[in-house]
Amino acid sequence: MKIILLQTGKTSEKYINEGVSSYAGRLQKYSDFEINSLPEIRHTKNMPVNEQKEKEGDQIMGFLKKEDYAVALDEKGREFTTLELSGKTEKILMLGKKRLVFIIGGPFGISEKVLARADLILSLSRLTFSHQVVRLLFMEQLYRVFTVIRGEPYHHE
Repeated sequence: MKIILLQTGKTSEKYINEGVSSYAGRLQKYSDFEINSLPEIRHTKNMPVNEQKEKEGDQIMGFLKKEDYAVALDEKGREFTTLELSGKTEKILMLGKKRLVFIIGGPFGISEKVLARADLILSLSRLTFSHQVVRLLFMEQLYRVFTVIRGEPYHHE
């Protein structure tokens, strides 16, 4: 199964980019993995937040295929422990889908239409993080999930 991290916009912080790239390289050991960055919405200075989210949502919906298993990262989503997320991911991988797409929205979150389309809505924490920091935190967790699935010693519990 191809695993995709779909994100809105580019990562502007160098340290986040380096961390995300490091984990992306590590994930290649376990799966066909790629990061797709959708273009940022332009001319947003006077655009209402809901309109920005809707435009980003349209881009995301345009990327998703009907047969994808979509996981939206949202602060109101379901929280898992690392071991629970590993088990859930392992079950998803056995579904026989071609693509597992993890979605990180822009600075204002993910549109309602994308949340409605998602097969799973996942929260990394009840704390609030910037969408760019979420990229790095999620990548570390995804790597950790695969090491747990493979029985490797990265995760300590």
